[in-house]
Amino acid sequence: MRNFLFILCFLCCVSGFSQTEALAKNYFKHGEFEKSLRIYEKLLKENPYRLDYFMGVIQSYQQLEKFLEAENLIKSKLGNGRNFPQLYVELGYNYSLQNKLQLATLNYNKAITAIDENPHYSYNIGNAFRKYNLLDEAVKVYEKAMTISDRLDFNMQLAQIYGEQGQLEKMFDSYLGLVIKNNSFKGAAQRYFSLYISEDPNNEANILLRKALLQRSQQNPDILYNQLLSWLFIQQKEYKKAFTQEKAIYKRVGHDLNSITNLARIAIVDKDYETGRSIVNYVIENSFTPQDKLKGYQILMTIAVETAVPENYSKIESEFEALLDKFGRTAETYLLQLDFNRFLASKANKKEIAINNLKELSAYNLSVYQEARVKMELADVLVLDEKFNQALIYYSQIQNKIPNNVLAQEARYKVARTSYFKGDFEWAQVQLDVLKKSTSQLIANDAMHLSLLIRDNSLEDSTQTALKKYARAHLLSFQDKHNEAIKILDDILTEHKGESIEDEALLKQGEIFEKTKNYNKAEANYLKVLQFYSDDILADDAHYKLAKIYELNLNQPQEAKKHYEAIIFNYANSIYFVEARKRYRSLRGDAIN
Repeated sequence: MRNFLFILCFLCCVSGFSQTEALAKNYFKHGEFEKSLRIYEKLLKENPYRLDYFMGVIQSYQQLEKFLEAENLIKSKLGNGRNFPQLYVELGYNYSLQNKLQLATLNYNKAITAIDENPHYSYNIGNAFRKYNLLDEAVKVYEKAMTISDRLDFNMQLAQIYGEQGQLEKMFDSYLGLVIKNNSFKGAAQRYFSLYISEDPNNEANILLRKALLQRSQQNPDILYNQLLSWLFIQQKEYKKAFTQEKAIYKRVGHDLNSITNLARIAIVDKDYETGRSIVNYVIENSFTPQDKLKGYQILMTIAVETAVPENYSKIESEFEALLDKFGRTAETYLLQLDFNRFLASKANKKEIAINNLKELSAYNLSVYQEARVKMELADVLVLDEKFNQALIYYSQIQNKIPNNVLAQEARYKVARTSYFKGDFEWAQVQLDVLKKSTSQLIANDAMHLSLLIRDNSLEDSTQTALKKYARAHLLSFQDKHNEAIKILDDILTEHKGESIEDEALLKQGEIFEKTKNYNKAEANYLKVLQFYSDDILADDAHYKLAKIYELNLNQPQEAKKHYEAIIFNYANSIYFVEARKRYRSLRGDAIN
């Protein structure tokens, strides 16, 4: 019982101190320094060895310009026989606040000299200098400590400081020294490098990093440098150069093609199909297993579909058939079969064949997740074919099969979207309300957007005439029937001008113009959204889409910057905020965070 009471009292005291300390910090944060000083003085009196309370008193004095009181307290602490040489930094800083620079320097040097007595003081002394952005002094501390004791390693701290000072060569050299000592640090080093490099190969930081890697590689041909060079070239979108490094790695290691395969996928996503094709052919030639070769052929077919024109559709279909004859129509090739049937339905206009193929595939000996993927593809094709009720059955089966999987949430969203396509807006709204709390941010955002569209355009028009037209145009766009969709949207913009559906119609039509590479018309639509609906929910969408068109299609980088900047300063909660900031900094020539 005694022990219990002792522990209870101890916990109450700790809790009391914690709450009082939080109150002091809060007063300090809000500029009420007299109040923070009183609390910190009380805490320090009760806990005389707590340096954080001591510094709370010092900093409160300094904010109140009671520099003499701060000076006397620091000197008292320095003279009490305990070793706190970092307080010389605090004393020097106190002098610097009074513009007594000679006294400040004198005390900074005392702190640095203290390392001779014990190099382990360098941790606290270096941190004290960095706290006040006294980077030159911090470098002296760390470099001196490492000279005195080979057990101390401040390369991480030095690398960060060199970067802050703009000494990029020394920064890269320090980081690379760390990585070569401990390969597990490579990922962290890449994150630090990305603070300084950009997509531009001629950016100073990019040039210096490339030079440092090549020099080190010549002196010590470690594959680590090939890996980092490949990573750098990928950031610069120079996929051929990255491929050269990946081949060098594979020739030395020779057992894993995954990184080369991943490089091919990155190049293809960035639409560098020529390089992607070269990389994949290398993967196929060097694959030891049928599974790896199959992956390579799948990627080649992805490129073929992405770059296809109608005249080539029959050839692509024959190539798919030949691959399935070679590798078999089994559960092992289900992903290739999904790609094939997606092509048949969306490109070759052979929806019935795709539906029958997918029904046969769903009867194979598949895992639960594989079966769900097949049924998702089947339902998507049925929506394309406007067989909505059948599609809804398959989407519902997916939700029942894998209820806690993100694929089930996607299926629920597609139930809502399909109901919306067929004009059942009430049931679509029920599904969307559930999905607003989806664990997938993308699904939650899509659900929120569609939900607002339905709600906003049902209130003022009980017949939902405009919304039904819009849903039809949306479906036609989904079916790649772009001209028909544009005509319906033109009708909405004429017959329902000034209604809440107008901004949605302008944006959707702009998106279709983009798909059909009619960028000037897309630009005009997005500008109208900003002109007439600048305070509406779609304004950030319009800014972002305009910025992308100006940057990538119309060669107007200054206009792109203006719209990225608008998102950064006016739409901090936008889903485009992070990407807009990255693209803006890239266009401005900054390092990309």
